[in-house]
Amino acid sequence: MAKTAFLGLGVMGFHMAGHLAAKGHQVTVWNRTETKSLDWTAQHKGEVAKDPAAAAFGAEYVFLCLGDDPDVRAVFDQLEPSLGAGMIVVDHTTASADLARELDERCRVKGTRFVDAPISGGEAGAVNGKLTIMCGGEEKAFNSAEPVMAAYGKNMTLIGESGAGQLAKSVNQICIAGIVQGLSEGLHFAEKAGLDAEKVIAAISGGAAQSWQMENRWKTMVEGHFEHGFAVDWMRKDLRITLEAARENGASLPLTATVDQYYADVQAMGGQRWDTSSLIARLKRG
Repeated sequence: MAKTAFLGLGVMGFHMAGHLAAKGHQVTVWNRTETKSLDWTAQHKGEVAKDPAAAAFGAEYVFLCLGDDPDVRAVFDQLEPSLGAGMIVVDHTTASADLARELDERCRVKGTRFVDAPISGGEAGAVNGKLTIMCGGEEKAFNSAEPVMAAYGKNMTLIGESGAGQLAKSVNQICIAGIVQGLSEGLHFAEKAGLDAEKVIAAISGGAAQSWQMENRWKTMVEGHFEHGFAVDWMRKDLRITLEAARENGASLPLTATVDQYYADVQAMGGQRWDTSSLIARLKRG
């Protein structure tokens, strides 16, 4: 069993750290709002650290699950003095590939290894310990961290060198954005045409139109229930990172850019915390 630190007990991190403890790993947690840490220790076996440096001190693995690049950099600045030879830092935040490469270099100076490891699967995946994890970094570091991440990860893949995990997460978000918009338009069309949505889905879901989003979200989309997953605010953050990376590498993402603006419309409707399937709401508003 490993000595671990888990920094960031949000919607995902709270459950992920819980799985580490349940598997018998030694877990020290830190969260910017300390009440979250106290809530966690009330439910799981572990310790609360007063700050990131104290959490990371002496740990074999330091896991981060934060909000955005500035959050990761601020926390890393605090824990950096506690890093040492043989330690591995795993960042589960969806952040930029540029930041991943920067932190990889800073870790190397300390003799520490770094893995960028953004996650997919939503809160349900975190609760059930079945997350998909896309990783970038050295193979040796990934191989060491993989059995520990297996406490909450179902599919873990080393994509390539540092930053590759974050770029793979962008691919994931690009695909989701396009699929949800297509599903939204299809369901909206069915409604306007006077079709029974359930019968339509039954007819088409066994063919080429099938998707996870269709299987799991069509009914709640039709009913206007958007409290089931990844928030629009977070999707826009991810798409911002994706579009910035595309400007750097020259990729053309016209659909992704358009859907990003559709999500801005949803935010303007008050849907900041609605899940990503809420794209259908902007079609229904007129």
